[in-house]
Amino acid sequence: MHEMALCEGMLDIIQREAERQQFSRVRAVWVEIGALSHVEPEAMRFCFSAVTHGSIAADARFEVVEVPGEAWCMTCEKTVPVKRRYDPCPHCGGHQLQVTAGDDLRVKELEVD
Repeated sequence: MHEMALCEGMLDIIQREAERQQFSRVRAVWVEIGALSHVEPEAMRFCFSAVTHGSIAADARFEVVEVPGEAWCMTCEKTVPVKRRYDPCPHCGGHQLQVTAGDDLRVKELEVD
């Protein structure tokens, strides 16, 4: 489950920011998860709770902002929505798609004390 390693990395980021910005508690974390990121939101929720136990982010609310997949179709020269990698273009059926959005995972915002 790579979500556990991702949550450990997020906690490292949060702890570094706590030192840098001098906050002592995290009340909420907003995380953007792209539809094409191969990250399962429910697994992230579970892993975040486990990883943050006993930390400054213990009991923090974990909010997921889902980002839809988007790609540039090189055949019909349009930006198109995509639900999964390697899906064909919904307009022309072509497979020459360059992903432009929805493949990221990032900490968007923290609510802290």
